Amino acid sequence: MDLRQLRYFQAIAETGSISAASHRLNVAQPSLSLHLRNMEEHLGTKLLLRGARGVQLTEAGEMLLARARRLLIDMSRMEDDIRNLGREPQGEVRLGLPGTIGGMLSPDLVLAAKAQLPGVRLTISEAMSGFVLDWLREGRVDLAVLYLPATDARFRSELLLHEELVLLVPPGHDLPAKIGASALLGLPLILPGPAHGLRQLLEGWASAKGIRLSVDIELDSYQNIKELVERGKGASILPLHAIAREAAAGTLRVARWRAADCLREVYLVGPLAEASSHACAAVMSLLRELMRKQVDVERLTGTRWVGCGSAL
Repeated sequence: MDLRQLRYFQAIAETGSISAASHRLNVAQPSLSLHLRNMEEHLGTKLLLRGARGVQLTEAGEMLLARARRLLIDMSRMEDDIRNLGREPQGEVRLGLPGTIGGMLSPDLVLAAKAQLPGVRLTISEAMSGFVLDWLREGRVDLAVLYLPATDARFRSELLLHEELVLLVPPGHDLPAKIGASALLGLPLILPGPAHGLRQLLEGWASAKGIRLSVDIELDSYQNIKELVERGKGASILPLHAIAREAAAGTLRVARWRAADCLREVYLVGPLAEASSHACAAVMSLLRELMRKQVDVERLTGTRWVGCGSAL
């Protein structure tokens, strides 16, 4: 197999049909079909199942797509690095951010990259942290901000900061400003579902204190959770910076933990140093610098910087 065949296969898999891939690549359909047959004959297995609604990846096809993406990205990075040796950073960098951090960071980061890294094409995608991690593993993004360190040996993880998690209740609630974990006993909570990283963290934190959380409503949307708390339908536990505006406006009331031990770690995750492009390293440095500034000026309310300023 060669790189051209891998690019053809990637286009077919991502577009869902040979005709759509033909349009994307500007390559005739018979040529794409021939290359696909040659790849399947070479590997001795089917890569795609063809049907009326397009193509579907087999298990072997899923494996090939994941590895082809990584290989093509590495090849592109190598070409960029060699072309730009001794020059300012050049090339594309794709960053994945959780929505709560993206809302605070993305505008400043885009503007800073445009001013300081004019040769870098920065694209930012936002989603829940679990989806961002999947994007990183699949090669859909080059860098990510995550709430857990990556366990994949292809990536390095750098702890940047701690987020303070607080209890939020409707305005007018008589809960004191400082509370212990026992305040959660019997309190109806609105939290993300069991698969959500924040929910798992909170369950572990409460269990360590001998408390069982009383989850009444499950929603994987911070905005919807905040709205239901405002309506008096329950309480919740979220990062302080995610509800700082509502707390300042008086639409939500915040209670902080006396022990100050309900925290979430925030990591910058990217490729190992030897696999990182010049552009990727430059964006990591810029992102680290901006996040530290936002912590210092308290734009990311309730966060504490713990990073060392350089990648671990």
